[in-house]
Amino acid sequence: MSTPTSPEPLTDSTAAEVPFRYTAALAQQIELAWQDRWDQLGTFHTPNPHGALTDAAGEHADPGSRSFFLMDMFPYPSGAGLHVGHPLGYIATDVVGRYRRMCGDNVLHALGYDAFGLPAEQYAVQTGQHPRATTEENIGIMRRQLRRLGLAHDPRRTFATIDPEYVRWTQWIFLQIFESWYDADAVRPDGGTGRARPIAELVAQYESGARALPADAGAGSWAELEDVQRRRVIDAQRLAYVSETPVNWCPGLGTVLANEEVTVDGRSERGNFPVFKRDLRQWNMRITAYADRLAEDLDLIDWPEKVRLMQRNWIGRSEGAQVRFEVIGGEEIEVFTTRPDTLFGATFMVVAPEHPLLDEVPPQWPDGTHGAWTQGYKNPVRAVAAYRATTAAKTAVERQADAGRKTGVFTGHLAVNPVNGEYIPVFTADYVLMGYGTGAIMAVPAHDQRDWDFARDFELPVVRVVDGPGDLSDGAYVGDGLAVNSTHDDLSLDGLSVTDAKRTIIAWLERHGIGRGTVTYRLRDWLFSRQRYWGEPFPVVYDENDLPIALPDDQLPVELPDVPDYSPRTYDADDAGSEPEPPLGRNTDWVNVTLDLGDGPKVYRRDTNTMPNWAGSCWYYLNYLDPGRRDVVVDPELERYWMGAGHDELAGPSGGVDLYVGGVEHAVLHLLYARFWHKVLYDLGFVSAVEPFRTLFNQGYIQAYAYTDARGQYVPAAEVDEDETASTGFRWNGQEVSREYGKIGKSLKNVVSPDEMYATYGADTFRLYEMSMGPLDLSRAWDTRAVVGSQRFLQRLWRNIVDETTGEVTVVDVEPDDETLRVLHRTVDEVRTEMDGMRFNTAIARMIVLNNHLTGLDRVPRSVAETAVLLVAPFAPHIAEELWARLGHEPSVAYRPFPVADPAYLVEETVTCVVQVQGKVRDRIEVPPSITEERLVELALASAGAQRAMAGKAARRVIARPPALVNIVV
Repeated sequence: MSTPTSPEPLTDSTAAEVPFRYTAALAQQIELAWQDRWDQLGTFHTPNPHGALTDAAGEHADPGSRSFFLMDMFPYPSGAGLHVGHPLGYIATDVVGRYRRMCGDNVLHALGYDAFGLPAEQYAVQTGQHPRATTEENIGIMRRQLRRLGLAHDPRRTFATIDPEYVRWTQWIFLQIFESWYDADAVRPDGGTGRARPIAELVAQYESGARALPADAGAGSWAELEDVQRRRVIDAQRLAYVSETPVNWCPGLGTVLANEEVTVDGRSERGNFPVFKRDLRQWNMRITAYADRLAEDLDLIDWPEKVRLMQRNWIGRSEGAQVRFEVIGGEEIEVFTTRPDTLFGATFMVVAPEHPLLDEVPPQWPDGTHGAWTQGYKNPVRAVAAYRATTAAKTAVERQADAGRKTGVFTGHLAVNPVNGEYIPVFTADYVLMGYGTGAIMAVPAHDQRDWDFARDFELPVVRVVDGPGDLSDGAYVGDGLAVNSTHDDLSLDGLSVTDAKRTIIAWLERHGIGRGTVTYRLRDWLFSRQRYWGEPFPVVYDENDLPIALPDDQLPVELPDVPDYSPRTYDADDAGSEPEPPLGRNTDWVNVTLDLGDGPKVYRRDTNTMPNWAGSCWYYLNYLDPGRRDVVVDPELERYWMGAGHDELAGPSGGVDLYVGGVEHAVLHLLYARFWHKVLYDLGFVSAVEPFRTLFNQGYIQAYAYTDARGQYVPAAEVDEDETASTGFRWNGQEVSREYGKIGKSLKNVVSPDEMYATYGADTFRLYEMSMGPLDLSRAWDTRAVVGSQRFLQRLWRNIVDETTGEVTVVDVEPDDETLRVLHRTVDEVRTEMDGMRFNTAIARMIVLNNHLTGLDRVPRSVAETAVLLVAPFAPHIAEELWARLGHEPSVAYRPFPVADPAYLVEETVTCVVQVQGKVRDRIEVPPSITEERLVELALASAGAQRAMAGKAARRVIARPPALVNIVV
């Protein structure tokens, strides 16, 4: 039967005798032809149950069919194109999708591009080329490389976040968040309490008097408020709001950053510039309203435990109490503590250097001030001013990193411990951060090591309030125990457990009006403004009162204007006092716009910030469902079919994307943000799934060897040769070089492009090698020389079916013998098991065993050859299609049922093992031929004949020759 390639015989002289050998040249010919045919026939057109998207035959999916939605994490199109490490996850999802499709699922697999971001903008700054032009060129490069890989994506569902219609819906979702508030008492569809509701419902509650106005509203009723006052009341409760808040200001980038974009070293994740805390007016997302749900719903989804733990730690839920301490001659200090039961042990307090209490300090040191507390200053004013100046030069993370070296100074303030009335000194120290909690802590040195260290350095008292071992001279006791030394007036905690003591003290604090039980979070509201050009503009304008107004839907999308300079103003990396100047502010005709928003034409001001690059990736999975739709963000019926709870056996109660594959580096940023946006859409009734991603799989990374010369400079890895005469084992251009192991990248000069692999081996070999390198969730080393092993496997498979000299099919229409059937069905069974567990390397190993068995046959039975082709199809789809067609089959192998093992051939045959004692045969047992030596010895020693012959004596030595012989020496 003719095939789409109609391959011509190889013409190079080395292939004269085997013109139809499976080489890189023939692989390329086959692969390009099948890729064209897939496109022409719409082979991977995934049908929806209704709407414009059908399969290649124009048919919709059965609404009751089993759907499977899998995704790769959104790729960013780089101008450098892909290296061999990038496709690992894309190949893996393609293997899964092809396998599930062959198992009968309606598979949705597509790939879009996360196209807003800093690299394109930086390139625009350097060259003057518009970021859109750069980005679209990069998408073209990446799309070509991925197409050459043979990925079975539905091409109709691809898009980029910079597409105007996509921007429109990103801005529309922002406005839904802006036009919502969080009602902590509202009941959700899933039965829980607390959800987003439209702002209009909040206004209606105020109008009717059903909800009391906030205490700072300025009036007793809604009717008494002026329009501007009403808007300020409402704006303060929106899920997307503008506020003057402490932000992470990065002068070197000229923009502010979210907490998640700051490294543990207090520097920008991109560019590695210093980051400083500043108060700026910015957009925020009230993600903190969802803190409990984001933490609790992690139990509903199938994610790696390390990722769930990272999110829980980032959310940082803590139960405890807010406690107010009176300050002599100053404002009260409020602290949050998770251990209110230890209040009797609080012997000092510490506030952040930015705390407002320090705006006024006593002019003189109080009587009896310890000399170690003053740092040598004559009065608190000088001491506090000097310490605040020193702290201002440090980032928040630097302050935390230096917490081991306790620095601080007494402020001159004295607070009153509310449970016993004792005066305690108030210090300031840089390890307490104003952005976390209340910016103040009560210090209990007996039971907190950090406080104990501080107390030791500043010679402060240590009072035990939890019973436990030791005398506290060597450190704090942080274990559990009963309360001690905690009795005063009408309060006694002595003898109570930690839990009971917490409950008792919180009740006492609330009864006396000096504290309350509460829950706090490490999570902060999401800073959503960026002083950049290449991002989504905010779909709002500001009126004469500087209040934001949502633009109507018919004015979306708000597109980026032309600007004379794409760069935000950047500063010296250490210029903490600099001010943001976004590029959009340079187009005054765009910034100041005349609109009629219902009150007649008026001049409004646009926001000159843009959204962060995370905005587009917060909802892109929904756009895959029907990217051509223009009237709704997502069709409810399609969302239920592809993502609804219980839509297949994997969906579970959460629903969501069935399989999401990507790197663990997105554990907090993208994944947390997307979950937040999704839950808002869920609350507002736009989606039915509780979570966006049901199952998450973190693939490992492909790394590579790099080589350095005597100067420590990297040399091209591809030009390095192994040389046993070199002390390092390697030479480059005659000189010895040293080998190291690390990331693939230009700086290490060890980049290997997929294009090189396609040309040298073919895409199928490249795919097979990446999947066979090791477990998918572990990192592994790239070795170009090892790729040939995967090529040889495919060459043997080809040779088992096609004559390399004539190109004719060589299989025979005969029944396989029993041994071949056993090998075949065990392989099918094992491959299915490994595929279901995404253990692709072991699945390939099983197929190699089958292929090697077929190589040893005189003639390969047709039925066995066909099964072998179907098994390999998810991994090497092009050669599988070619062989399937040559075997006389239509249609595409992509929709053929994946093989199922016959149980009759899975029963393992047995052999007779002779059991000897002292060299004499005492028993015979039936064992599997593959039995291990350990198991064989165990069975022989337990056999009845051996037991009788040994007569209770111990075995001194056991000689085993699995599976046929065991000799026991007593």
